[in-house]
Amino acid sequence: MKNTFKILLLVNLFLAVPSSLLTALPRPNNVTSPQVEAVMLEPTSGLSRITATETYRPLSLNPQQTAKDDRIRLGAEVVNVTISVTDALGRFVTGLDKAQFEVYDDKVKQQIVHFTDEDAPVSIGIVYDVSGSMKERIRRSIRALRIFMETSHGDDDFFLMAFNDRANLAEDFTTSADRIIGRLMFVNPRGSTALYDAAYMSVEKVQQGRHSKRALLIISDGQDNHSRYTYKELRNRIKEADVQIYSIGITDPGNDSLSGYGRSVLEEITRATGGRAFFPNAYNEPELVEICSRIALELRRQYSIGFYPTDLASDARWHKLQVKIKPPRGVGRLSLSYKDGYQSFNKK
Repeated sequence: MKNTFKILLLVNLFLAVPSSLLTALPRPNNVTSPQVEAVMLEPTSGLSRITATETYRPLSLNPQQTAKDDRIRLGAEVVNVTISVTDALGRFVTGLDKAQFEVYDDKVKQQIVHFTDEDAPVSIGIVYDVSGSMKERIRRSIRALRIFMETSHGDDDFFLMAFNDRANLAEDFTTSADRIIGRLMFVNPRGSTALYDAAYMSVEKVQQGRHSKRALLIISDGQDNHSRYTYKELRNRIKEADVQIYSIGITDPGNDSLSGYGRSVLEEITRATGGRAFFPNAYNEPELVEICSRIALELRRQYSIGFYPTDLASDARWHKLQVKIKPPRGVGRLSLSYKDGYQSFNKK
């Protein structure tokens, strides 16, 4: 009887082990990458077109290499750089790996300790001009804005900063496009333009977003005639913040006497952050929609690299960044967009 009991006990233990092991195994990841149009680098065939019906996963680094390079340095400051890569046709290029990037801090090559090309959610501020100069253009831009929000990552959060004589937080952070659009549908554009105030306040506000990646989208003619902050103050604040800025300057050169100045303002504040400025025809709605879609997709198809500066003792208040890329053979010339520098951690 005792022997029979022992045999039954061993059989039960044997059957129980596979079940517990299966329970401990990691679950498969069933989440697929967003379906977007882009150019993905293939290991052997160069460039291929990703259509709206295809999906892909970003390339991953060797786990051992990642563990080696991404060790946390206690007390050290890390500099993060977000990079957009496009080919000669203006298409976003994905599938590049860490070894193909080089980053220089004041012309000194740095070791990249963090690299990702994940489709990460973003906290986004919509900075919207509702001044009198936008009266004939606001309806078209509202429809394009909805496309922008619908094309963005599903977990992005947005706030709306509307401005004319003064900046006003019209809608706090939300994931609902309807809440943002609803605030704008019945706006009656009037008054002067406090663009610098609105942009400055939005840089401050976006820091409160849920996500570490942050961006602003400015929709305006770029003219300012009613701000308390100066352009210099705005520019300095933008340099300090880790925020990408995109702008859509919907000016009408035939009618706007200050359109050239407004254009230069939007170009400078976006270029400094690694964003872009677009200047569509004020009355061409399809062009507005295309630009909004492109900005939304660019925010989802970017690379992020990080490094620990090697010269923390430098007296320089501003560090100039340069990123270089070594494209695979046969790809052709690639263009990079990224912030042009960062504020010293030792500024006084």
